[in-house]
Amino acid sequence: MDPLLVADLLLRFGRGPRSGSSLRELCRWCWEGEDDGPPSADRVETLRLFVEKLGARPRPCAGDRDPDPVREKVTDPRGSGSAAEYGLSPEEEDLPSALLDLAVGRCLPLLRSMRLEGAGSQFQEPGRRLVHSLCALLNTCCREAPPTLLEDVAGCCLRELRSYTEERNRVDEAGTCELQAPGYLDIHVAIEVLVKVAPLLLERCIATEELMSVTLTAVKVGEDSVASRMVTGVIPALLDPGGSELKCATIEDIWHRVKRWESTGTVSRVLLLLSSLSHHLFLPTGDRSPPETHDLRTCPQFWKVLQTGLVQTDNTSRKRAMYLLKRAVAVSNTLKRDICSEYQTESDSCIFWWSGEKNKQHVQLWENYILIMETLEENQVHVIRPILPRLKSLMDATVSSDQGNSLFHTSWLLCAYKRMFESENKTVMKEGLFHFLDLGVMKYPFRTQELSEFICGPVMDALSESTLYSRSPDQIIGSCPVLGVKLQTLFVDFVENVPEEFKGDFLMKLIKSMATKHWCAIPILFISRALMHIPSHKTWGVEGLHALREVLRCTMTNHQVLLRGAVQCYLLQTAMHLTNVENVRLSDISNFLASIRTEEALSRGTKLWMEVCEWLHSNDRNCRLEEGATEMHLERPALNVYVQNLVEHYMKVPATEGERVSYMPDWFEAQLVARMILLVADIEEQHSTESVFDSGDQKALAWFLHPLLDALWKLNTHAYLPILKADKSLQLLLKLLEMSTPKRHITKSEDRVLNVLQECVMSSVEQVLEYTLRRLTSELQTVLDLDRCSLYLAVMSEIVKTLSTVGWTRGSSIWSYISSLTQASIQHLQAANDDKVLKLGRQIQMVVARASLAWVCEITAQYPELQLDSLDAVKTLVRSVLIAPFNQILEKPFCSKQDNGLLEDGSSAQGWGKVSTQYVHDQWVCIYFTLRKFEQLMPSPESTANKSCELLLPAVENPALALHACIEALNIVPSDQVLPIMQCMKILVPKLYRSEESLCVKSLDLAWKVVVDLNSNQMHFWPILNAFIHIAFHHKLLNITEECDIGIKVKEIINKLLEISQTKTGVFNVLVTHCCQTWLPAVSTAEGFLQDSFTSAENHVDLFVEACLFGPVFRKDQRLIQDVHIHIELLGDDCAANGATENENKDDQSVRIWAINFLCQLNGSNSLHKKFMEKLVSKLLEKDEELRNTKGRYYVNSMLHRLKNRIWQTVLLLLPQMDEIFLSSIIETVYQSGLSDNQASVKYLIEWFIILILQKCPDFIDSFWRCFSYNPESTKTSICTFLAVLVHINVILKNTSKKDQYLKKALSVILPWCLNHNFSVRLYALLALQKVWEACLLSKLEGEELQFLAPIIESCLEQVGHKQSTGNAGKNWQRIQDHFFFGKFQPLEDYSLETIFYIFPSLSDVIEDEWIPVWKFNRVMALFSSSSSVNLFNPRNELCDVKPTDWVQRDKGYGLAEVDQDAEWTDVQKKIMPWKNNIPDQDLELIYQERATKFGKSSNSSLIIVASLIDKPTNLGGLCRTSEIFGASALVVSNMHCVNDKQFQALSVSAEQWLPVIEVRPAQLVEYLQRKKTEGHTIIGVEQTANSHDLAQYSFPEKTLLLLGNEREGIPANLIQHLDVCVEIPQCGIVRSLNVHRKQEKYPVAEGGWEEQKERQNQLKRMDEERRDCVAGKESMQYTVSKNVFPSERFTFVGQHHTV
Repeated sequence: MDPLLVADLLLRFGRGPRSGSSLRELCRWCWEGEDDGPPSADRVETLRLFVEKLGARPRPCAGDRDPDPVREKVTDPRGSGSAAEYGLSPEEEDLPSALLDLAVGRCLPLLRSMRLEGAGSQFQEPGRRLVHSLCALLNTCCREAPPTLLEDVAGCCLRELRSYTEERNRVDEAGTCELQAPGYLDIHVAIEVLVKVAPLLLERCIATEELMSVTLTAVKVGEDSVASRMVTGVIPALLDPGGSELKCATIEDIWHRVKRWESTGTVSRVLLLLSSLSHHLFLPTGDRSPPETHDLRTCPQFWKVLQTGLVQTDNTSRKRAMYLLKRAVAVSNTLKRDICSEYQTESDSCIFWWSGEKNKQHVQLWENYILIMETLEENQVHVIRPILPRLKSLMDATVSSDQGNSLFHTSWLLCAYKRMFESENKTVMKEGLFHFLDLGVMKYPFRTQELSEFICGPVMDALSESTLYSRSPDQIIGSCPVLGVKLQTLFVDFVENVPEEFKGDFLMKLIKSMATKHWCAIPILFISRALMHIPSHKTWGVEGLHALREVLRCTMTNHQVLLRGAVQCYLLQTAMHLTNVENVRLSDISNFLASIRTEEALSRGTKLWMEVCEWLHSNDRNCRLEEGATEMHLERPALNVYVQNLVEHYMKVPATEGERVSYMPDWFEAQLVARMILLVADIEEQHSTESVFDSGDQKALAWFLHPLLDALWKLNTHAYLPILKADKSLQLLLKLLEMSTPKRHITKSEDRVLNVLQECVMSSVEQVLEYTLRRLTSELQTVLDLDRCSLYLAVMSEIVKTLSTVGWTRGSSIWSYISSLTQASIQHLQAANDDKVLKLGRQIQMVVARASLAWVCEITAQYPELQLDSLDAVKTLVRSVLIAPFNQILEKPFCSKQDNGLLEDGSSAQGWGKVSTQYVHDQWVCIYFTLRKFEQLMPSPESTANKSCELLLPAVENPALALHACIEALNIVPSDQVLPIMQCMKILVPKLYRSEESLCVKSLDLAWKVVVDLNSNQMHFWPILNAFIHIAFHHKLLNITEECDIGIKVKEIINKLLEISQTKTGVFNVLVTHCCQTWLPAVSTAEGFLQDSFTSAENHVDLFVEACLFGPVFRKDQRLIQDVHIHIELLGDDCAANGATENENKDDQSVRIWAINFLCQLNGSNSLHKKFMEKLVSKLLEKDEELRNTKGRYYVNSMLHRLKNRIWQTVLLLLPQMDEIFLSSIIETVYQSGLSDNQASVKYLIEWFIILILQKCPDFIDSFWRCFSYNPESTKTSICTFLAVLVHINVILKNTSKKDQYLKKALSVILPWCLNHNFSVRLYALLALQKVWEACLLSKLEGEELQFLAPIIESCLEQVGHKQSTGNAGKNWQRIQDHFFFGKFQPLEDYSLETIFYIFPSLSDVIEDEWIPVWKFNRVMALFSSSSSVNLFNPRNELCDVKPTDWVQRDKGYGLAEVDQDAEWTDVQKKIMPWKNNIPDQDLELIYQERATKFGKSSNSSLIIVASLIDKPTNLGGLCRTSEIFGASALVVSNMHCVNDKQFQALSVSAEQWLPVIEVRPAQLVEYLQRKKTEGHTIIGVEQTANSHDLAQYSFPEKTLLLLGNEREGIPANLIQHLDVCVEIPQCGIVRSLNVHRKQEKYPVAEGGWEEQKERQNQLKRMDEERRDCVAGKESMQYTVSKNVFPSERFTFVGQHHTV
């Protein structure tokens, strides 16, 4: 029953004094009438209407009663309250008290206990309806009850909302915890109460100021759903009541509050608020401005908010900003008045203005800008690229004209560029960045501060993407990327043109922005390079150097050593160009220089080192004085004084060392001092007029080294010399020796600085030796002393290295030092074996002793000229090492719980495992040294042990024992310390692979596991991999021919190496390099090579085939890194990183380069070489045939194309070494390869090969003619290959005596092909005919046949040469004659590595990755002793100068330059986004029903779509989208969970957020249909029945419910009985039915345009009847319906054969 009718009936029985009783009875009926749970929404609505009716009756006024000032408020959420508590008299207690009881006792407790589940997403409809009904009832009670009820209800809600906002302020922004108000179970319920009572509060002027404040705070800090509800509910209520002046004041108050929100995170909330108030913020369309309108167009803060919103990351904020911008532009266009935003400070600027006189120009500009911003919402580059020219036109509008100001502000264009920079599509980002860099920003009126912030912010963010630095297609390998060049131009132009006062600020911001990011190697490289090219300018002070140091710190995390070094070089050069030395001290400069790594960038002797020296010298007296310095010395250079003070300060240590005596000093300070000493020494050497190094006058260096030498001289004589000072002096000595060796080659006589340094060191060598010997043998007792042990041994290594350069003296102190150290170390180890319990000190002595012995072994092996192995101590060492037990592990020292895990010396016990494994590592260093000495005495697979050996060494007599120990050690020692173990295995495995095969296989498996584990460790991976390959591919193992376990394991390892090579560059290089050096003993430096080492090569031809074809297609990032590596390498000395870092040879082309150079060293006269090459060629041709028969995709530069190209390059390379017998066996295979369809590069190589083989073996020419007699249908255009061979007939017949015979045969073969139907074949045939006929004329051939053919041939050639001079045929004829293969190319003279591997690929449309430049071959060829059998360089220059031609037709895409040439107003794709009828989506978080109600959709349409029978999410998503577009009032589904399905959302594209979606399960459909029928809806089913109506003939009623059937069964029979009518769609296809989610597109009844649709249907029906006779069957056929994206809403019906 209608609730209003019920209320009227109840009111009639409630007249008189019992009105309150009637209300109570109705309340009881409403609350207690339900079986369980809360009352229904319908009963609450009836109760509300009843109360409203009662309110219309006379009642006592609030002023007639005596107010009681002491009344308890409604503060307790669980309290019920009563009328008496509100001070009501008995006369007033009837109706008012009943209202109070209803509000306080029933409504409020129920509301506090309710929850709107899933706030911001799908609400349960019954619960939400009940909340709204209760809030409406409470509002009615507050209106009719005494005012105190309204105050208490509102006060309680405001308090809880305020508490909620305060708690939100304390929550971290990233937090996701759900905050609730203390009184209400759900804060959203409290907000709904406020929404209902807000108008009443404003009407009675109760708490309006507090309500405004709390509302805006909730909008700012609340959850999205809370903010959205406050904007759509409370704020409109604040604007509704009152007059125009009050409303205007309220809007101004809101704006003044909002614009003070500082946080950038609140921009989205500001836009949410402004878009909801958009109708009140601009002047309306009219001549007069209503007083309630506040025009924000004059406010500069408003436009800044809009610009910030346009570049927000979330799509919703951008839409809101765009909506406000469109509205402001539309208002300006309508009013056509002058407007300019007001700004109060100098930093503000007017960014939006409008001129009435130039209204049309303004409209055009802003429409283009809006179009650009809307198009940028797309991610497809083909959509965005056409709008870029419009950016240029807008940029031109920013320039002031002669008549006045400009029409557009540049800041809006920066917003557009920022949107492109933040695009998810990297191509769009690149297009936008290139467009900005090409713009020439200094030509436009950008504000300097604004542009500098944009460059330092969004531009730098975009530049951090590595993929943007890839080479363009027209660039060769090694070129600087286009972005690198453009970036350099931008920085140079900006700094040169920016005002002087802004330069320093800009560069400082730029460096700081670089320091705040984690950069990949490539972006930071090219940014640093661009900075380096900025002209010298005094800009930075100390702050700039500190920022540069921070950037350097960030670059150290990159794994690419060469790129990392290059970045350091560029940044150092940048610092020299831009540092204002007058504002920095020498200490600041030295600290900065110390952050540059010596081994990667700033090495002595490099070009950069000399530049630093020159820069320091030129600014010697320009730097600020150091702290504490009062004046500058005039006699000596300031740099010399600083370095001398620096050394003295470094060497000073406290008299008492204190608690930190055990810790090692910091290495950074030693490195800093050593570098400054060497820099100043080199400066003195270069610029001193009188050499300070001549005649023993070592002034400068002696001054600097005096404190160091003084400490070194006292090392062994000063009993109280602090250990800290000794450590610091040894650290400085070590760094000086390490850094003094120049990277570039300098003779000893030239480098006088190094000579003086060595002389100074030699003067203190005795003291250093004595001190380190004493410390190493007796004084190191703690864990922290192990660092000192490493220091002492490192110093000794450098001293030995220095002694090797100055010359040895037999019997000198170094011999006695090594003897003493060795003997003492052996004694320590032997004494430790006798002790049962080892204390910490004894164990540390063992570790030091073992490290010392390992050092002795390494020095003895590294400097054989020392002849240290002749010392008795070293002989004793050898015996002790091999007799001692293997893998002796140090037990962990005891530490009690009371010690908190600390050892005796106070150090932590957690690092003891590292100490123990280092001990084992050092033991294996000694073992490897001894095994190398006795390698020849160990039993080999072919012999037994040498019985004459006097030593009884188990490891020598029984190598299996040592190999077992190696396997055990691999399980103990960490992967990064197994190198000496692997080196031992390299000796042991070749000795045991026959007798202990299973043991060797096990060792190889374990060693491979170690290699794999180190895959991500760049420092240790390559040495371990190299050692492993020397084990697994030892020349003895390579000689294995029989099938055995070790042979199978070697092949398995090859496959694994190939597999890992696909993802890691350089792996296969190591293997191929090792094999090449193994098979050619002449190029190998290894010992013990056999003369017949090449015999094993034949066993591994398959491996060499893989090497010749190697070249994986790496990921783009890997290829990019390789390109940049080559670019840096080609810079040579211009980049100091090339001199500092060694070339690691990890280029993926290196595999083929080594293989090709290896093949070039082979000699066909050597039987082994000849057999290997023939087997290799056969394998390659088999591979080619396999690829020919494969079904893979064979397109240009595909992997299949690359493999075939590499095959024929290698075969062509080996052709000169093949004899006629072998060539006769492969000639038919070559012909078959020429007959197949090949890419251009492969085709040229095959043709070249056939030309050379026919020239070398003229007897094969007779077999060549058979190629022209193959099946023409199967050959088709492949015959062009053989015709192209005949073009070079002069080369082929060069060495034959049957030239005349072959020329005549050639003519008879070519002429039939000149008449072929294929144009390309005719063209090739005519070219071959021309060349052969010219050869005939030169040879002056005679004969009847020739006389008969002469006029025919000349006629053909004349026709081609003259009659086809125009048109495409003539162009193609000229093009093929100019082609390099038929023009400049000479098959014999141009035969070289350069032509085969570089020129031909570059001229044949092969990707640059396949081009191998000559310098790469030359670099490897220098390692071979013999000369190459093939010329490296092309002796002729004609072919090198040829450019690629377009005879090989190919599609070329257009780049950005082509787009820029398009017309300015090229039409672009645009999605229809009508804003004038659009409602801002500020309440996206609201539920669907409320949105639909707010936007008036349900009132404009009475069409309900029922899809409860449909179960596929894709169909439901399409239905939802179609229903929303056609304006249906609701969509009914079987389960609400479907709207969260990804497939549903992919088809609906957010339509479910704008359309009411109702859940009605299939079992409830009958009841639902009956209810809708009683409400006046006509129930229509879409189904074919006996009485169904034709869609084109049926007229739909106003209120329609459309029931759709299931995808398979349609509408069930039981539901058809409840339908009022059935309609069917006329069809003209064979398929039975139309897809269900397309059916609804036939029913646009909600838009009132069905009559027009019906007329079109009738037209289509008449056309269908005309063709029905041609179609079998009379059943209905299907039309495929699709809706156009344009607003005309036309349909396209597609039949079987035509489109209407």
